[in-house]
Amino acid sequence: MAATAHRSSTAAGPQPGLRERKKMKTRIAIRDATYRLIQEQGYDATTIEQIAEAAEVSPSTVFRYFPTKEDIVLTDEYDPVIEQELTERPADEPWMDSLRYAMNKAVGVGVTDEPEVTRLRTRLMVEVPAVRSRMMESMSVTGRMLCRIIGQRTGLDPDGLEVRVFAMSLIGGLMETSLYWAETDHQEDFAALVDRTLNVLEHGLPTTKP
Repeated sequence: MAATAHRSSTAAGPQPGLRERKKMKTRIAIRDATYRLIQEQGYDATTIEQIAEAAEVSPSTVFRYFPTKEDIVLTDEYDPVIEQELTERPADEPWMDSLRYAMNKAVGVGVTDEPEVTRLRTRLMVEVPAVRSRMMESMSVTGRMLCRIIGQRTGLDPDGLEVRVFAMSLIGGLMETSLYWAETDHQEDFAALVDRTLNVLEHGLPTTKP
């Protein structure tokens, strides 16, 4: 759950114009070239110049779309999906039920639509300190989005301490879930791990061993 979406097929509303479609195509080309090169030769060996050549753009174009190589790696579709789904849930639905539904939708975007990319991204979070550090920075954007949505849904002050603590606890929990999933070689079902994470937030630590 980091930067900007690159292929949001779930977003409602009018289709983007020609200019936006060209921008989206360029972003996708840069991102796909980056993952392809990383899979072939590793993260550290992959340079912006190589990415630009593979994507058939200039290095300055790469930097115009992505400030750092880490940002290319971490770009995903989660935030728009979470925001849309939380906004569209019934107003009288319990907050945690809405959150579970939205998180399930968001997980499906990555794990179902782009399983290899999702696994590679989480593995890089474990193996590359720069990626993990940038992930922590970028997730603050998701945290602010969650604070705003929580405020809208609950009537609580989105800048209030309780809302901020809950939102950032969720963000931290999801990051640890991603790291755990990668550290265990992606053997478990990620959606089930996310559901366990939400259980901890809703009910606290279990009193007995699973």
